[in-house]
Amino acid sequence: MTTTIFTNGRIYTGDPQHLLVEALVAKDGIVQDLGSNAEMMLQWGRSDARIVDLQGCTATPGLIDSHLHLGWLGLTFLQLDLSKAASKDELLAQIKRKAEQTPHNEWIVGHSWDENLFPGGGGIPTIAELDQVAPHCPIMLSRVCGHAHLVNSKALEISGYHAGIEVPAGGVVERDPATGKPTGMLLETASNLITPHIPKPGYDHLKQALRSSIRYALEHGLTGAHTEDCRELRGPAQTYQLYNELVAGEGLGLRCNLLIYYPYMDELREKNMRAGYGDSHVQIGAVKIFADGALGRRTAYLSAPYADDPSTSGYPVHEEGAMTELVRQARDLGMPIAVHTIGDKALEMVLDSLDQFAPAAYPDRLIHTQILRPDLLDRLAHPHRIADIQPRFLAGDFPWVIDRVGEERIRYSYIWKTMMERGIICAAGSDTPVEPIDPLLGIHAAVTRKAPGESHEGYLPQEKLTMQEAIHLFTQGSAAVTREGHVKGTLSRGKYADMTVYSNDLFSMDPDELLTTKVLMTVIGGKVQYQR
Repeated sequence: MTTTIFTNGRIYTGDPQHLLVEALVAKDGIVQDLGSNAEMMLQWGRSDARIVDLQGCTATPGLIDSHLHLGWLGLTFLQLDLSKAASKDELLAQIKRKAEQTPHNEWIVGHSWDENLFPGGGGIPTIAELDQVAPHCPIMLSRVCGHAHLVNSKALEISGYHAGIEVPAGGVVERDPATGKPTGMLLETASNLITPHIPKPGYDHLKQALRSSIRYALEHGLTGAHTEDCRELRGPAQTYQLYNELVAGEGLGLRCNLLIYYPYMDELREKNMRAGYGDSHVQIGAVKIFADGALGRRTAYLSAPYADDPSTSGYPVHEEGAMTELVRQARDLGMPIAVHTIGDKALEMVLDSLDQFAPAAYPDRLIHTQILRPDLLDRLAHPHRIADIQPRFLAGDFPWVIDRVGEERIRYSYIWKTMMERGIICAAGSDTPVEPIDPLLGIHAAVTRKAPGESHEGYLPQEKLTMQEAIHLFTQGSAAVTREGHVKGTLSRGKYADMTVYSNDLFSMDPDELLTTKVLMTVIGGKVQYQR
């Protein structure tokens, strides 16, 4: 392979032995050397060497998103985007416009509505209002968190819903207290009553959607992604095949670690696929499990009632005995688990289950870990446990989350500085399409503790991270999750030549300039996979 010399840069390597260099040499996908422009050109600048001039721009080790859903993201590009609706009326108007263009009985699938964006409340549309704007076609609309869905009567009719139907464990069909009829709101696994009746896209359709989302990730500077897609892409074997065809076959290059949804453990066994199966670009990761829901609709499982609704503490998706059995099944496969845990009670339950088993070869992931308690911090500070956090959640959840959990509990929520100081290994991701894929937005939230456009000192400002700490989460932190710190996370000799290049110097600018900083180049294995 041709030697490539990246010159004239401000390359922050993350390696304390040579923290800032001007030039880097890549060959066979690996960092061969790094140092000054003069040194690298003298040692490596032969006639057949390829020169990439960084033109004084800043580069870091390649950014790795430790938790997202690329398959889901790709499919949303083809769905009704409701994220900009600023009121119930706007939401209904969008649905109505789409319905007017949709044939009888054809599904409308939408995503990313958020009632917290509605000024003065406005409320969530009722099933009667949904029926009025879309009487002739079934609709299913996912909330921004992905843990709540709105459906109309046509969707219930097509799915064969009736009052006595068995709701999947961990799910709730909300009903009007006065009439007992559905309100149109389905929480958590109750959506499984509907999804089997929505026509499934074919293989080529799925491949095109995934191709689009991988390219989108590259445009935003990601060199790696830990992604959970089996539900959208239909099982681990097909998911692996799709990624392999795109990443290796089409040369898209993104390094992908595939989380496997727990109902597919039997298929993993049948296909003899385990954690670490694959190669340096596509690899099987952990078994994905949900312990609870989300804060938006109060389905996250808390150890005490919600401050703004004392009638509920949320609820677990799996009772503790069932959770322990799922961990046992994963361990029988030699697999780590990756568990969605937002509430403190959900985290406690998962840790209780994990304590009963020896660690796997790869760390277990506790995904989100938003609401904590002091006694849980020591239990998280374990060399085989990773807190898989999403800094961008802060920008989307504050200030309404303060009312949700209360002033006392918020002191132990979204506390990433404290977690790192207590020795908890943390990695960072976006959970896209729940939040934007752009890692610079996640870094901004971690460093400033506020949403774009806000001018205060930050929510829980004592928890602000430095720029170096925030980038560490998206580089060395994410590499630690998959035990790949020996080949990823820093730009060091012998490691992958994966690099993200920016329009601004992240380490010398005001943090708010992250919002206008552009990714200029994404380099994977010494190859420029994206250039602005």
